[in-house]
Formats: sequence, C-alpha cells, structure tokens
Amino acid sequence: MSEEELNFAIKIQNCVATANLFTTIDLVPLFQRLLDNADYVVNYNPDRFPGMILKIKDPKISSLVFSSGKIVITGAKSDAMVHVGLKKLVKILKANGTTITEEPEVAIQNIVASGNFNKRTINLELAAMWLDQSMYEPEQFPGLIYRLDVPKTVLLLFQSGNIVCTGAKNEEQVYEAFKAAYANVDEIEAFDT
Repeated sequence: MSEEELNFAIKIQNCVATANLFTTIDLVPLFQRLLDNADYVVNYNPDRFPGMILKIKDPKISSLVFSSGKIVITGAKSDAMVHVGLKKLVKILKANGTTITEEPEVAIQNIVASGNFNKRTINLELAAMWLDQSMYEPEQFPGLIYRLDVPKTVLLLFQSGNIVCTGAKNEEQVYEAFKAAYANVDEIEAFDT
C-alpha cells in the first residue's frame, strides 16, 4: 500500500501540557472568587491536594493550578487548543487578582491519539514474535504493547487494527509513530487482511 493510500483515521484524544506563569498564585481568594461563576467548575481542598482544579467550557479543558504558578492542562484535542486554553486561563487568573507579567512557558508532555490501520486486522501472536520491544499477554490485556524508540512512543495494537498511541510530544510524532508501526507490521507480514 503506497503512502498516499494510508489513512489511519487518527484522532487526538488528549493533549497534556504544563505551563509556568512565573508568578505565585494565592489560591484561596482565587477559589472564592471563581466559586459562584457558572462559566467555570472549580474545586479546591488543600487538605487533600495542593492544586486547584479549574475547568473551562470553551475550549473544553481541565487544569490544575498551583500556588507556584505552575499549571497542568488536560483534555485539549490539539496543540493549538492547549495554547488557546492557556490564554483563556491567564485571562481568568488576571481578571481575578493574579499578577502575570511574563509570557507563560508551555510544554506538551503527552499526546494520546487513536486510529486504525486502514481497517486491516493484525495477527498479534505473529507481531509479538517478530517486533522488537513488544509485549503481548492476552490473558492480561487484549492488545500488544509496542514501544518505538523513534519517535519515543508506546502504541497499543489491537487485533481489529485499532491503535492507541501515547507518549508523543507533538502531533507530527503521532503520525510518525503510526507510519513506523504500520511499516514494521507490514514488513513482518503480520496483517491478516
């Protein structure tokens, strides 16, 4: 199958990112100000967890906001959505008393994506025998765990041809991982169809 014919129906499920705002945040008054706002869902219980949970609706993301000025963002469906969400979070924080003077530093930590190998089924027993850095224990888990060094990702391959990719730092790495895994499975003739 030529590269033009490859269509893995890749869908980004979650981008996890961290951000540093280079400031300190007083979470107690921030939580109290945001508590009654219908646009956000907030939760803060410092006895159980040191960060404040702040969920926004547009874009739909969740964040953990720490007094150190560090933020963890989850739920974004793209790198661009992470940046849009962070801008909105910064605007919310500034509007509620937090002084932010520097440009935030953002880093994508993990992208989780799903897709399929053109609806081709995979002989997982054969794949487990020939793919280096793979593990398949069907009594424990129905998928083959396949670690790639380049790009450094972990893929879950299922007999149905469905795939889950995790560990990518950008969307390009997701596509590279799918293409590399496809080429490797094809090379060892582990496709059933």
